[in-house]
Amino acid sequence: MCDQLRHDALSCAGGLVDTPNLDALARRGVRFDRAFAQGSVCGSSRMSAYTGRYVQSHGSRYNSVPLSIAEPTIGDHLRPLDVRSVLIGKTHMARDRSGLDRLRLDPHDPWTTIINQCGFEPIEREDGLVPNTAPALFERGYNKFLLDQGYDGPNPWHTVANSVLTPEGDRMSGWLLEASQYPAIVPDELSETAYMTNRAIDFIRDAGDERWCIHLSYIKPHWPYVVSEPYHRLVHRNDLPSPNRSNAELETDHPVIAAFQRSRIGSTFSRDEVRTTVYPAYLGLVKQLDDHLGRLFRALDDLGRRDDTMIVLTSDHGDYMGDHWMGEKDWLHEEVVRIPMIVADPRAGADATRGSVSTDLIEMIDLAPTFVDALGGDAGSNVHLEGQSLEPLLHDRAGAVDAHDQVAVTESEFSLMEMANHLPPGPRASRRATMLRTPDYKYILSETGPNLLYDLREEPAELTDRIGDPGLASVRAELHERLFEWYRARSHELTWRPGDGDVPRYEGKDAVDGVLIGYWNEAEVPDAALPNIG
Repeated sequence: MCDQLRHDALSCAGGLVDTPNLDALARRGVRFDRAFAQGSVCGSSRMSAYTGRYVQSHGSRYNSVPLSIAEPTIGDHLRPLDVRSVLIGKTHMARDRSGLDRLRLDPHDPWTTIINQCGFEPIEREDGLVPNTAPALFERGYNKFLLDQGYDGPNPWHTVANSVLTPEGDRMSGWLLEASQYPAIVPDELSETAYMTNRAIDFIRDAGDERWCIHLSYIKPHWPYVVSEPYHRLVHRNDLPSPNRSNAELETDHPVIAAFQRSRIGSTFSRDEVRTTVYPAYLGLVKQLDDHLGRLFRALDDLGRRDDTMIVLTSDHGDYMGDHWMGEKDWLHEEVVRIPMIVADPRAGADATRGSVSTDLIEMIDLAPTFVDALGGDAGSNVHLEGQSLEPLLHDRAGAVDAHDQVAVTESEFSLMEMANHLPPGPRASRRATMLRTPDYKYILSETGPNLLYDLREEPAELTDRIGDPGLASVRAELHERLFEWYRARSHELTWRPGDGDVPRYEGKDAVDGVLIGYWNEAEVPDAALPNIG
């Protein structure tokens, strides 16, 4: 999993930089062209990926909002299948302190550590964010690695990996977007992406024939947008596509969209000089990622694991890069919620779909049940998983959802963001929106301001809101009802499933089981139940 990788960044999806290794992966599997994250920000999206559940169900709506200790994750679902689930990289997981205290769990117990790491065994937890205000992180993981390489402290993550030298020889922090035009001080072989790849290769080599699931979670191309030589100069600013935006969008009367545009991030990335400086570095980070994934894939070949390893490439969300006069992520345009998704299944059953591009709507939460099924479990009987296994699509067999019935849902919460300062006062629940995406339309239920409707058949760029179009009144009503159906169908009954024997069923045989309800006298009691009243 990458962080902030746009769906259109890879060359196999029309991207500007050549990504031969991921293109080759797509030829070995299926590239899902319409895959969607369930959250529009790192934390909520990742918790949906790990739990296989919608944000509405797991409740971790934003970064650093703890995931309930009651929510099982991929590691929990795979552990009974004798699969070791490990973490190398980022999760954004925040531990449920109140849940741990309520259950009086020992914080030093190894199982508590796994619970605190989203059910993964942490080989290397590295969230890629080490500000100078976090000294507790200065001598851990990647930062310690840089210190061991001889770089000066106390925080080489900032001063070396995410800083640059100007032509005048002055150090400039990567927190400043103008730094993106210069190469990172750290060389490519010591970059965060190289380091995480090395950790994954080491684990695979040491694991031998053990069954495992690695969550290799790359930090890039997430900000700070600085990248090592020569990746910072692969794309010239004059070769960038024009931003996907219109002047009419700036005249919006929708308070949420206007607030995103007026926020510091939105107003900054709307400036041409910012976009044309940062975007080439972002694409350089994508190319760097592809090169190191090539090393990983070659290591799998060398270790004899290529033919028994399912590989999935995806991202938690995309990046606006100035499109729609916005920056970063958090809202619900395609640039953010539509994500890259390549699934290479080595099993013979997937031979018929190798190299294909699927236009089926799929969701991030579909991955967890796919892993369960692929590793010998039965995802369909798991009451926790809300996603649908991708096996029918990968193996070209019955069981896939009909195209007309396909929907994707993404939720956005922006109550904790700077842009919320540009909104009228309101409760936290008013700082939310929910997107329902079908093959042809996108409907957004906004708790602040009017709802939104985009006709993706006529305008896939999403520049014009059609919510008030009388010609689409029936479409609007249908999508609103489908979203209401989605809300009603959420799975909160997580301790029991039909068929479990420990909950009595009062369907006529209750009298035989010794529980008599609604009988007036002995004459009405079935003969088989008479001993129960004797």
